[in-house]
Parts: sequence; C-alpha cells; structure tokens
Amino acid sequence: MPRSLVIWLTTYFPVLEQCLCNRLQGHEIVLEWVAFSTTKGGLKLSLNTLEQFEHEVLNKKYKAKPAIAKREESHNRTRDINSLHDLIKAEEEEESLLDSYSTPAKGSQKRALTTPEHPQSKRSAALIASPGLLMCSASFFPSVTPSQKYSQRGGRGEVVSTFGAVQGTRWAGRKGQTNGVQLELLEGSEDSLINNYKYMFQRLRDVRNVLTEKIEELGEELRTNFNIEEFSPVSLPAQDSVIVLGQVCCDSNGKLNSQSVLLEAGPDQGGRQVPVDLSELRDYSLFPGQVVVMEGMNTSGRKFVASKLFEGVPLPFYSTPIKQEMDMDIPDVPEQFLVMVACGPYTPSDGLTFDPLVDLINVIARDRPDVCILLGPFVDSKHEQIEKSLVTETFDAIFSRCVGSIVEGTKGVGCRLVFVPSQRDVHHHFIYPQPPFILPDLSKDDAKRMTLVPDPCTLLIDGVTFGLTSTDILFHMGAEEISCASGSDRFSRILKHMLTQRNYYPLYPPVEEVNMDYEKFQGYGQMPLSPDVLIVPSELRFFIKDVIGCVCVNPGRLTKGQVGGTYGRLLIQRSAPSIDGKRVSPCVAGQVVKI
Repeated sequence: MPRSLVIWLTTYFPVLEQCLCNRLQGHEIVLEWVAFSTTKGGLKLSLNTLEQFEHEVLNKKYKAKPAIAKREESHNRTRDINSLHDLIKAEEEEESLLDSYSTPAKGSQKRALTTPEHPQSKRSAALIASPGLLMCSASFFPSVTPSQKYSQRGGRGEVVSTFGAVQGTRWAGRKGQTNGVQLELLEGSEDSLINNYKYMFQRLRDVRNVLTEKIEELGEELRTNFNIEEFSPVSLPAQDSVIVLGQVCCDSNGKLNSQSVLLEAGPDQGGRQVPVDLSELRDYSLFPGQVVVMEGMNTSGRKFVASKLFEGVPLPFYSTPIKQEMDMDIPDVPEQFLVMVACGPYTPSDGLTFDPLVDLINVIARDRPDVCILLGPFVDSKHEQIEKSLVTETFDAIFSRCVGSIVEGTKGVGCRLVFVPSQRDVHHHFIYPQPPFILPDLSKDDAKRMTLVPDPCTLLIDGVTFGLTSTDILFHMGAEEISCASGSDRFSRILKHMLTQRNYYPLYPPVEEVNMDYEKFQGYGQMPLSPDVLIVPSELRFFIKDVIGCVCVNPGRLTKGQVGGTYGRLLIQRSAPSIDGKRVSPCVAGQVVKI
C-alpha cells in the first residue's frame, strides 16, 4: 500500500471522529485547523498535531457549550412556567388515580409535589379554589405587578347615578327564596344566533338588498302610522308639497353636516340621491343610515327643501299572552329581582391583573343578585400588553381561566350568569352580529347557571325584556349625528333613534372597527320589540334614563384606564297583569356604582 494512502487513512478517520464528537461540519473544522496551524508556524497534519489541535482548540470550545445549553434550559424553564404547572397537575392526577387503588394506609401518605421555585405551603390547598388566587397577577403572568393606581383608587362603592324607586328598595336578590328566575332568548334558539358562521363572503348587491328592504319595511310602518297615501319620487320635480321616503347619507366620505345631507330613495321611489335643504326645519336629528319620511318641495328636481320631518315609530313592548297570565300563580305582592350589569375591560391598562374582576366577584357574593350580565371584552385586544404580545399564555387559556374564576366565585350565590361577547375580545370572532362564546368544558351544573348569548340579543327575564349589545353604538353614532334640537340631550336622541329604527346598529356605513355582515344583521341584529330595559355600555359617561318608555342603561366600564370604573344594578318589580289584559310596565330602579 502506498505510504501516502496510509498517512491519509490514519488522519482521515480521527478528523471525522472529531467532527462527529464536536458537531462540526467539514468546512468548519478545516477553517479551525488552518487558523491553528498558521499560528503554530505551519504545522503539517499528523496524529500528533491532530491530538495537539484537539487539546488546545476543540476541547475548549466543546466545554463551553454545556454552560450555554444550561442557560438556555434555565431560560426555557422560566419562560414555560405554565407548562411546568400543567405537568405538576397531570402528575397529581396520576398519583390520585394510583392512590385510589392502594390501601388506606398507603393512600394517606400521599406526597405533596413541590418544586424549588414554587414550594407548596400549608395553606395552598385551601387557597387554590379562591377566585382571588385564580385571578391574581402571579397566576396569570408571573412578572406582572398589581396596578398601584387601581389599588389606591377612592370612592369604592359610591353611587354615582340613580333612577326610579321601588317600594321598600333593598339592593339584594331573592337569596334562593324561590326556584330562581326564568331566563331565555326572546326569539328562541331556532331564530337566534347560537352557532358560528362563515363571513367575509358578502357581495355589494346583497348589502344593497338588505338596505332596500329596511327602507321599504320602515317606510310602510310610517305610511300606515301617519295615514300617508303614497310616497313621491325624491328626484321628480313638483311645484306642490310632496312626501318622500329615503335613507340619509353624506355627499362625501367626511362627517355629515347640515350642508352635506343627501336623501337616497329606494327602488320604488326612483333609487336616486338628492341633496336636502334643512334650513326650514326647526328641530331635527339625523345620522347616516337613518330611514326618514320628509315633507317638502323639489321644484327643480335637484334639491329637496324639507319643511317637515316625521318622527319614527317604535315597536310595541312585550306582553304576556292572556292564557299564560291566567295560568300564572300571581302573588299578592309582586316579587322583585336584582340584575347586575358589568362591562369589560376587566383589567387596568397598566397591567394584565384581574383585580377589578375579583372585586366584582366579591360584590356579587355580597349582594347576591338573581342575574349577573357580563359583557366583553374579557381579553381586550386594545390592551397595550396584548398589542405588544407580552403575554405568556394563549388568549383562550386566559379567557377560560377568567370564566372559571367567575363560575367558582359565584357558585354559592346561585345567580344566573349571562356572558355577552365583544368585538374587542381578541380570542373571539371579529364580526357583527357576533356569535356567542363556546365553553365545551363546563360541567352540567355550571352550564345550567350560564347563558351564552350573541351580540346583540334580546333576553326575557321573568317576563321583562332586556336588549343587550356590547358594541359602543353611543360613541359611534354620537360622532356622526347632527342635530338642531332644543330640550333634549344627545344620549336620549341616539337611544330614541335605536328604538325607532328598530335595530341595534342603525348607523350606515358602520365605523371601520365594526365588521358588519348585513345578511346576518338582517336576521339577528333587529329588535323583535321595544325592550323594557336596553343595556348599551359605552366609553361615554354612565347614565340610567327613560327614553319613550324604555329604561336605557350605560353602566360604564369596569375599568377606566389605570383606575376603577363602574357597574350597574337594576332592581325590577314586575307588576301583576291587569284584568283587562293590558300591559303594565315593570317598575325599575337603577344605580350606577363605582367598583
């Protein structure tokens, strides 16, 4: 065998061995050898020089890697602390299963699982079921400190707004004195939005058809109510006064003003857009998307000069069927029930601690309401730490733990829980109307106490109707409405528009943050009747007021920036039905309270 081949074989396999042991590629070890041999004056490759190269270069670099790997492992362990908790929980469940098959003596000697970072204290078993511990900042985000401004807030429990009075007002629920309240979706499960649906498939033609049907339906109601023979085309020149029907819109993409109002007619009235002169109207309140009936003149066919604006007509209120009233066991003194309403976000803006929600759970345990309506957002997409992706858990996991704490914290109260989603919930569908939450892991007992509803919806609670929406329609319409009215406030005007337009979001086009599916909106966004109570949470100031017979409530938000916000409570006394079958409005008292 040639000598050169022998030398090559005796050096090739040791070099290959060093590549495998040190996890180096061929070109990497060549570069290391060239650098080493150059510093040594041009060494030739041999077994002796290769051993020297291994000792002086490769072993030093190889010994440094375990320390780096150890640091990475420690970092991963800290970063994945929640996975460690899940592993401990699984081991506990496995050990409990094994103990169930062991003798009592062996089972009684169960060893507590602990870690050096999280030793188990003597009180841990008692505290683990506490909602305060489940929702504390350390359980969600180990590096988050509680909000200082929220903990130092003043005026806790202060009543900041009141409405009405109920005889012998006592802000507490029935406390289990009866079988509980009857709560259901007014439309029934068949006609309600109870499942997810596919969206982002609507066509402009379908949107146009929905808007046209809305104009025609409301126009027919107004024509019947005001005894109008027929509507004239808006663009037809006429020397006499005529009555027209149409939808208010703006002549540009800017904000509506008194000089930019257009009236767009439906297909039956020509389907044209005509500018409207409002100078002869003393009082008016208009917004884009509003269906109106106007009286005036259009002598040239190019501009309609309005002289009268017909007011909208709300839907009738709910009335119990006479047969059902006769079958009901009506007490001599009508019972009253307490409804508590709170709207997210449930964390202050300077941290993802759920301290405000824990305080709300304590209020629920103290007042023991019959129904508690909780509106989103529960995991707010506008929170700074969520926007910057600083959370260490999935959004669904945060929401599940949030709901679990509410359920556990109110288990002894016996109240019914109603969960309404929000388009600001980062873990849920970003569409309007919005399908309800899905919680498949609930036990049967917890599922009986919970009602998951869409946004918007209409609830029937012990014969009293509640309209609910978590979308900030007050803020959206308030930015677009124009008015020339005396003796009325903006909130009352907007709420009256909602009731007379007969849907939960009458603004068109909607604001950019509302993704509207108009085909679903036509089926699930309309008011089936005028609700007795309308819940419309908003960033604007809280209130409780009566608007054309409907008690409208803005409970505010549970947190406002870094400090606490407000929640609402309603004490409702359902009057006994009259003998002649006429509806008697329920007696409602309300308060807005600081958390």
